Amino acid sequence: MFFLDEAVITARSGNGGSGCVSFRREKFIPRGGPDGGDGGDGGNVIVRSTRKLFTLEDYRSKRNLSARNGGPGGGKNKSGANGADCVVETPVGTIIEEVESGRILADLVLDQQEIILIPGGKGGKGNQHFATSTNRAPRMAQPGLPGDTLKLKLTLKLLADVGLVGLPNAGKSTLLSRLTQARPKVGSYPFTTLVPNLGVMTFDNEETLVVADIPGLVEGARLGRGLGHQFLRHIERTQFLLHLLDATDSSGKNILDDYLMLRKEMSAYSTTLARKPYFVVINKIDLCDPGSKDIRALRKALDKLGTKSICISALTGEGIGELTRFIFKNFHKGQGAVVGGHDEM
Repeated sequence: MFFLDEAVITARSGNGGSGCVSFRREKFIPRGGPDGGDGGDGGNVIVRSTRKLFTLEDYRSKRNLSARNGGPGGGKNKSGANGADCVVETPVGTIIEEVESGRILADLVLDQQEIILIPGGKGGKGNQHFATSTNRAPRMAQPGLPGDTLKLKLTLKLLADVGLVGLPNAGKSTLLSRLTQARPKVGSYPFTTLVPNLGVMTFDNEETLVVADIPGLVEGARLGRGLGHQFLRHIERTQFLLHLLDATDSSGKNILDDYLMLRKEMSAYSTTLARKPYFVVINKIDLCDPGSKDIRALRKALDKLGTKSICISALTGEGIGELTRFIFKNFHKGQGAVVGGHDEM
């Protein structure tokens, strides 16, 4: 299934049905009063979030959605049927924006959260409502009110407790598979992950956390380079970040520079990201000596910046137990975590 996190649709609510002009005509009652029924209300456009969906793929081809019109009123005071609602189902974490005004209409952060986006038109009143002492046989009824049409932009921002961020090929997907039961695509080449992956992390006390593997960020991500905007939006709602660094980085740059670049890109994109609690994980120590001069210098430099770090191998599992304990010790769902990992592990 293709991961689509943005879609633009046009939605229309239903028109209200017209009221009826009718008079009671029965045997022995030749001049009965007005009995025209009301028109039915037009259907609403409703948005509903569900955890059963993880992408906006359904709206790749389904761009025009309409609720049904209300039925007309009938004689004998019969009201028209209300039009069926149009329900737009989206993943949890979807923001609905009116394209023309830029106004946010809904921000769906709960499962089965439901909001009426576009109310249907009200049905018109039948002539039974217009009888007076001076006009006992009104030949008028109200037309139904028209529905409304809006162009809507749907934007998905994943909801997760912990976000894994780092450069391409830092080992985020492998770490996700170690921490959770997720099975993302793993490869030894950059940009193996092209879409965010989610997994559920469970600790001894059965407490759970949702972990998101965000595709690799590159320098210039805040400007959209490397699909940066699409990736960065998905960590805005995580409550705690793990910065993953590659201990074997052979690009010629200091590994600390990778960390500083990541912080710069996220801070430039959003002040919210800059203030988000985080911790540094140095990965792939199975391919180098964690006690080497370079790694010790890196950890010392991070410590001077007020940032705790831990060395692991997502491939072999070394250090994963310690990392898991740290996450659950310092993270409390709904309360955030320790900024920079200042608490002792």
